[in-house]
Amino acid sequence: MRVDVLGLQAFVSIAERGSFRAAASHLNLSQTALSHRIRKLEESLGTPLFLRTTRQVSLTAAGTTLLPRARRIFEDLGFAINEVRVDLREGDEQVSLGCLPTVAAHCMPGVIAAFAARHPGVGVRIHDNSASEIADKVQSGEAEFGVTIVAANRWDLELKPVVKEPFVLVSHRAMPLAQAASLTWAQLQDEPLVRISAETGNRILIDDALGARRESLTWRYEVQRVVTAVSLVRSRIGYAVVPQLALDLVDAGDLVAIPLRSPAVTRTLGIITRKSVPVRPVTRDLIALLSQALKRSIVPRRDEEK
Repeated sequence: MRVDVLGLQAFVSIAERGSFRAAASHLNLSQTALSHRIRKLEESLGTPLFLRTTRQVSLTAAGTTLLPRARRIFEDLGFAINEVRVDLREGDEQVSLGCLPTVAAHCMPGVIAAFAARHPGVGVRIHDNSASEIADKVQSGEAEFGVTIVAANRWDLELKPVVKEPFVLVSHRAMPLAQAASLTWAQLQDEPLVRISAETGNRILIDDALGARRESLTWRYEVQRVVTAVSLVRSRIGYAVVPQLALDLVDAGDLVAIPLRSPAVTRTLGIITRKSVPVRPVTRDLIALLSQALKRSIVPRRDEEK
């Protein structure tokens, strides 16, 4: 049954003030309009709620039963409205996003500094997670948007590609391949390589690009995270293939990044948001700053092969 909120409001006002005149004045209604609301409510309930005399108005048994319940309805409604207001106010004070660790390390410090200058009262919460975890957080609403690898998109997420980032070979300066201007995958065939776990989006992209050729390479070590792979390279036990921005996770120092070709492998980075959910203006501003930072950070190579 549809709840007659206006009728209940009129009922509570009359019961608390003891007269139609006082209730009508409180609600800024005419007594005729107020009486119409009460009559409509009583008709829908099938019972009178007030005993009316020329001097006073009192509650019937049904009215006495209804009053505390009607008051509770308006109390609960008031609490709900206040909670929504608090949520909206807190939402305006913080933007939550998911971001790949390599992107977070390279871009976010400068982006947050620029964002803070524009919106000094707004905080930023960063979920620096894997691509699948970022999609989960955006899908659930825990993050308003995500900066992630463009792959098979989920049906309820909107995706906007921003930039292509190449994979590079990371080498210690003292290792044999460190002086190369660029390398083909065939030249890596007999070299000890560090492989990233198959559970990551980076590994999937490399495997897909190489096809059967990946089995001819010497994947001597396997790790879960890019930063671990780079640390192994620093110890000179092998080379690692990682996204270009990965070296910003650590102090590159004695490490170098060498372009790879035949084929050149890239990952497309983009912004994901939930479909049919409007993006707040403050969030749009952060997305724009991040997109600009990504485009500045990754400059395409002329020798990149498709």
